[in-house]
Amino acid sequence: MTKAIMLQGTGSDVGKTVLVAGLCRLAANRGLTVRPFKPQNMSNNAAVADDGGEIGRAQWLQSLAARTPSSVHMNPVLLKPQSENGSQIIVQGKVWGQAKGRDYQRLKPQLLEFVLSSFATVSEGADLVIVEGAGSPAEINLRPGDIANMGFATRAGVPVVLVGDIDRGGVIASLVGTHAILDDTDRVMISGYIINKFRGDVSLFDDGIAAIGRYTGWPCFGVIPWLKAAGGLPAEDSVVLEKLARGSSAALKIAVPVLPRIANFDDLDPLRAEDDVELVFVGAGERLPEDAALVVLPGSKSTISDLADFRAEGWDRDLTSHVRRGGRVIGICGGYQMLGRKVHDPLGIEGGTAEVDGLGLLDVETVMAPEKTVRNSHAVSAEYGTPLSGYQIHLGVTEGADCSRPSAVVDGAADGAVSADGHIVGTYLHGLFSADAYRSRLLQSFGLHGERRNYAESVDRALDAVAAELEAHLDRDWLKRLLG
Repeated sequence: MTKAIMLQGTGSDVGKTVLVAGLCRLAANRGLTVRPFKPQNMSNNAAVADDGGEIGRAQWLQSLAARTPSSVHMNPVLLKPQSENGSQIIVQGKVWGQAKGRDYQRLKPQLLEFVLSSFATVSEGADLVIVEGAGSPAEINLRPGDIANMGFATRAGVPVVLVGDIDRGGVIASLVGTHAILDDTDRVMISGYIINKFRGDVSLFDDGIAAIGRYTGWPCFGVIPWLKAAGGLPAEDSVVLEKLARGSSAALKIAVPVLPRIANFDDLDPLRAEDDVELVFVGAGERLPEDAALVVLPGSKSTISDLADFRAEGWDRDLTSHVRRGGRVIGICGGYQMLGRKVHDPLGIEGGTAEVDGLGLLDVETVMAPEKTVRNSHAVSAEYGTPLSGYQIHLGVTEGADCSRPSAVVDGAADGAVSADGHIVGTYLHGLFSADAYRSRLLQSFGLHGERRNYAESVDRALDAVAAELEAHLDRDWLKRLLG
């Protein structure tokens, strides 16, 4: 029988994703067949799984850590927010429907059957499945019909380890409070807890561990220090973007406007990892920096809405000034669609607006269509002749005069568009900056020379480093029981 463990958090952003990835790599390094699983994820950061269809980028990263092919069954329910209270629902890799928050609660019992079916598929032939929860089991108002935390754990019979983030403060109260408000059926599923993101002398928390034990009876399975190596991994959630911006005197400044419905922002991680590049994430109320040589418009889950917000921030004027100064622009997916003259939505796929003006920097127009393109792709840069690999997840067809100058040849077909002066580039290919040769040539075009890092290898080294830290700081007896 396949062994399984589930990591749930005392709240969001406590580090579950990285811990699951680290445990997957640790198990894989010991020769186990290990697979990640997340019943429900809410993120516009999606990947195309090896068996086709969409999953969260986090589960794609965890499968990489586990050294196993990614599958849509590793994240059977993916919610992609389109508005403040509504999301597109992806089930086992395919669009299943759309729902607002209250309506989604009524759909959960139907979705649980998909979740359990996918869990059985992931478990087949595996030595170990490491499951990641979502949010917190302490949100007992969401317990009826839950499929993300205790609703899954109790139905599948998977023991739970709670993860508390000590860096944000209140970790003792978070753990003890979770114990207090869970009902007996859920509480008995918890086998222990992990303290994450500790800074300083671990022995200073001995009294904290004793206090948690008195109130809950739960054992501590380890106190994990702040994992510096995790900074080399792709970020999962857009809430961390404000933490990623770094001030520096790097030779090249690249600006990225952070749109409300930004998607697949980990496209930028390879640029962020370069020492001579300063990647500036520009938030609401801020101006696009005048000294940026390149502006990257990232993907968007809702092109028309984000285009309106882009204008409301005054970024359209900033971008026009940037281009007049000779600055360059790259738009990816939704960002590419925004760069054109018009975006048409005759079927109301993104809402009630049938047509909007684009930014007018590329001579193209986009028509939204219900058929969704979801595929992994191999490509060649039309500008540099270098190989590219990535993926496409998008709605809409883009055509126009500038498409006669494609940015790439993807799976044998022309993709994207380039302005006549070559300063404005649009593409539907996510992941192009991960191609080391392309990234090197791009940065050379801005006057940056020198050896570029192998991005894929740097991520792999970071996963190994995280796994080593977990092995050093987690309870040895618990690891022995888990990994054998």
